[in-house]
Amino acid sequence: MQKKDRGLVLLSGGIDSPVAAHAMLRKGYALTAVHFAHEAFTSKEPTDKTKRLAKKLGVRLYVVDVNDAFAKLASEAQHSLYFVLQKRLMLRVAERLAAKEKCTFLVTGENLGQVSSQTLYNLSVIEQAVSMPVLRPLLTNEKNDIVRVAREIGTFEISAGPEHCDALGPEHPNTKAELDDVLEEEEKIGVDALIEKSLKKARVVR
Repeated sequence: MQKKDRGLVLLSGGIDSPVAAHAMLRKGYALTAVHFAHEAFTSKEPTDKTKRLAKKLGVRLYVVDVNDAFAKLASEAQHSLYFVLQKRLMLRVAERLAAKEKCTFLVTGENLGQVSSQTLYNLSVIEQAVSMPVLRPLLTNEKNDIVRVAREIGTFEISAGPEHCDALGPEHPNTKAELDDVLEEEEKIGVDALIEKSLKKARVVR
């Protein structure tokens, strides 16, 4: 990649993704951001925090309404695979928006082993949902180092508080998902239609 390349960062209201975005911006890459809102199951707080974070980082922000998509994942797919299916869906929507924005890579705040979807096995299955490179600047960082940087760049105070990303998740998520099982669940629920529906609900926040 060259410094003129633009990336699309998956930005939540949490601590990690703004720090990942900052790391790429510091390297000289331009970024656009996307936030996946499921306010029907959480609240408006994550979206409001993300808007403030995008402003702090100086990046353009898309907000995508995924209430219906996430509800279908939770109710009709194998529940133990929910987080893997969720992340794959988000990446596929993000890839489509990235192409629209002429971005050449995606960026996430994922950190190895921090949650069930971020095991080596599940990260591998998740990134196979897209053909665009997925960069994870914080992959091996210690959490206390991420928090330290968040404080230094002024995003920690915005991100602080409970996260709601697991609102529809299972009590015992699968930490070693098999790609064939995931593809079978995606076909069963009609994931392509969910992606198209989600894209129609994407809006730019100005």
